[in-house]
Amino acid sequence: MAAMETSKSVATALTIAGSDSGGGAGIQADLSTFAFHRVHGTSALTAITAQNTQGVTRVDVLPPEAVAAQIDAVASDIGAGAVKTGMLVNPAIITTVAQRLRALGLGPLVVDPVMVSRTGARLIDDAAVGALKELLLPLATVATPNRHEAELLAGMQLETLEDMKEAARRVHRLGPRAVLVKGGGMTGALRGTDVWFDGERMETLHLRAVDTRNTHGTGCTLSAAIAAHLALGLPPLEATRRAKDYVTAALEHPLALGRGPGPFSHFFPLEG
Repeated sequence: MAAMETSKSVATALTIAGSDSGGGAGIQADLSTFAFHRVHGTSALTAITAQNTQGVTRVDVLPPEAVAAQIDAVASDIGAGAVKTGMLVNPAIITTVAQRLRALGLGPLVVDPVMVSRTGARLIDDAAVGALKELLLPLATVATPNRHEAELLAGMQLETLEDMKEAARRVHRLGPRAVLVKGGGMTGALRGTDVWFDGERMETLHLRAVDTRNTHGTGCTLSAAIAAHLALGLPPLEATRRAKDYVTAALEHPLALGRGPGPFSHFFPLEG
């Protein structure tokens, strides 16, 4: 006798970001993170990159209409208990994503403002930064800038913990409900220290710093983990704390892949 098919309710999350052919960051890292947290992941690609552990060799940007069509297809049928954005590339895509998110009223939004790499390399131009600040950040439940992105958004240098707190205040004034200024790019005792500010609570979140060069995809994974926990119903600060726990533990399980700085295992508890 054939087994009876049964349907199971599951939390869902949508990632709007670029593809990483090496599998360590971008859409691939987001979907792996969602799956680990037992959240069904859907996606809207903004760009296709040819990359590996040694760098990016090509980027093909999708038309804004293609990005919008992907978002609409997911929203009209599956929905999204939470959304996260990653690499949005240019002003046209940022504008389109913001318009669709406003119109569709999906779940809480995590904005990883992919503008500057952890090493300080600028990834988008001034017009795209302006569009992100004006159109997307005001929609965010949580924004997760790294050190250099926080410096760009806040218009100041970050050297101390007090600098991080002031940057969090300034970025919060741009409209997100909460800001997590990430300290992965900080030095000394501040490495591994993040600052959370939601307009009322200023929290310093510190976990052990992991000494590894295999950090590719850390920012994508953190924001995706926050989105997964939001989709599961956790409040933003608790979602962020649990996401930090997950990423810190994952960093302690680097993967022996490629010849450059590689990714870490998103499924480390399942390793034999």
